[in-house]
Parts: sequence; structure tokens; C-alpha cells
Amino acid sequence: MPLDVVLRGIFSALFAASVLRISTPVILPALGGLISDLAGSINIALEGTMLVSAFTGVVVSAYTQSVWLGLLAGILAGVALSALLAFFHLSMNTNIILAGIALNIMATGGTIFLLYILTGDKGNSSSLASGAVPVINIPLLKDIPFFGTVLSGHSIFTYLAFLLTWLVSVFLYKTRLGVHLRAVGENPEAAASLGINVKKVRAIALLLSGFLASLGGLNLSMAYLNIFQRDMTSGRGFIALAAIYLGGRKPLGTLIAAIIFGLADALGNQLGSLKIPSQLVQMIPYVATIVALVVYALRTQAQVRERMHKFQQREAEIAAKASGD
Repeated sequence: MPLDVVLRGIFSALFAASVLRISTPVILPALGGLISDLAGSINIALEGTMLVSAFTGVVVSAYTQSVWLGLLAGILAGVALSALLAFFHLSMNTNIILAGIALNIMATGGTIFLLYILTGDKGNSSSLASGAVPVINIPLLKDIPFFGTVLSGHSIFTYLAFLLTWLVSVFLYKTRLGVHLRAVGENPEAAASLGINVKKVRAIALLLSGFLASLGGLNLSMAYLNIFQRDMTSGRGFIALAAIYLGGRKPLGTLIAAIIFGLADALGNQLGSLKIPSQLVQMIPYVATIVALVVYALRTQAQVRERMHKFQQREAEIAAKASGD
């Protein structure tokens, strides 16, 4: 395909709409990871949670012929996996990183095993007539040139991703539980001295994290696609963790960072029509993740140096004042 045609495609309403769709399964788990991270319990198992939810939603919707029962089952499965992580971390005092990695491995192998048991196929669930979440066309908005194409015609998960960004912000900064959650993450000893149940707050944070990550998984298998594919998350759970830190551990920043990753992924899809090796195109989202983490690390180091410089200046002022006296 000629380069000028590809460039016109990149600067089109359809491309902008695809960025929103592709960003959705990163935004939702990133918001969940943000909540648990601010509570001091980083959820490494986002990837596994998304996989389990995506698989469960497809299977249950296929056997019950109900999209909504599939969604409910997928959410319950994701929350259950997060509850298991909370049990290992908070009750068994297991290292949360190791526990999260173990759950990711279990989810990867477990979904493939169950997929083979149910369908005889280790690749996808195409033999199951699973349901799909309907697309929402917003009245009036859909008829507006350009913006109607960009903002209308998405699944409910895409609209939920933006709504939940605002709700998570309200929860973290405007509610009592949100304040307790951030206090536990910043200084658990001080929070405990004020009567806050640290384990309970962290357990709630992990469950909320699992709920949001499960929405991201269901988006992949019941909206973005209509089937389950092995390892269909393709590292999105880990990219979501990177979005948290690139976004400054803030809801809005996390949303923007997730959209940046979605833009990189959509750009890779668009460039795939050029005569470029597919391996290079597929690397784009992951290279963007590495670059983002490098930028975050450099920014963090600059902030540390700035705080140290201010501290030294203050110490020098105090010393000068003491010598003057």
C-alpha cells in the first residue's frame, strides 16, 4: 500500500476511533493497578486476571446463551483471582510479586488447558457460539462529521473506561475509604496507629483492582473480538502497570498514558500494510513501553535531584543563620 494512503489513514476519524478501542483494554486494568498500587500492594497479576475473565466470559456466554451472564461470570472469575492474590499476600505473607507471577503462569496454562478440554482446540474458542457486547451508537452525536465517527459506535467498555477514570479519581480523593487507601500506601504504620485496618484496606484495593482488570479482559474477548484466543492479552496487563507510573500514579495521567500506548499499537496496525517486516511493526507497542519507562525513570531521578538540591539549600540557610547568631 502506498505511503500517502497510509498517512491519510493515520490522520482519519477511523484511526482515532481505533485508538480509543485499542486503548480500552489498557485503561481498565491500569485503573485497577493504580488503586492497588496506591494502597501499597502492586497487582502483578493483572495479566492473568484479564486472561481468566476473558476466557470465563466467553465460555459462560456460549453455554448459557446470555451475554450478561457471561459478563457477570467473567467479573466474578477476575475478582476471585484477585482474592486469591490477596489471600497469599495478606494472610500467608507471601511476596506479592512472586504470588502475582505464579498466578499469571497459572492463568496462562489453565486457560489453554480448559480451552482444549472444552473445544479440542488449544488456539481459540471459535467452535463456541459465544455472545458479544453490543455496540452503542449515540443519538445526534453519531451524525456529527468526524467526531461522530470517533466518539460513537464503541462498546460499553470504552465508555466505561472514561467514566471509571472519573469515578476512580472521586473515590481516591473524595471518599473516606480512598483517603485511608492512600494513607495505607504511603505509611502503613502511621495508618495503623490511627485505627485503620491495613490488611482490610489492601484486600479491598486488590479486589477493586481485579474487578477493573476483569473488565479489560472481557473487553478483549466479548467486544474487541468475539472469541477467546490463547494469550490474547499479549502483555497488556504489564503495559497497564507501565501506564500507571508514566501517568504519575494519577487517574487522569494513567488514562493519558494508556491512550499513548493505544496510539502506538494502532500505529503499528496501520504500518502493517506497508512493506515493513511484521516483526518490527509488532515491536512498536513494546518499544513504546520501554521508552515510557525510561522517561519515567529519568523524570523521577530529576525530581529526586531537585528535592535534594532544595534540601541542601535549606540546610545551608539554616547553617548560615546559626553561624550569624
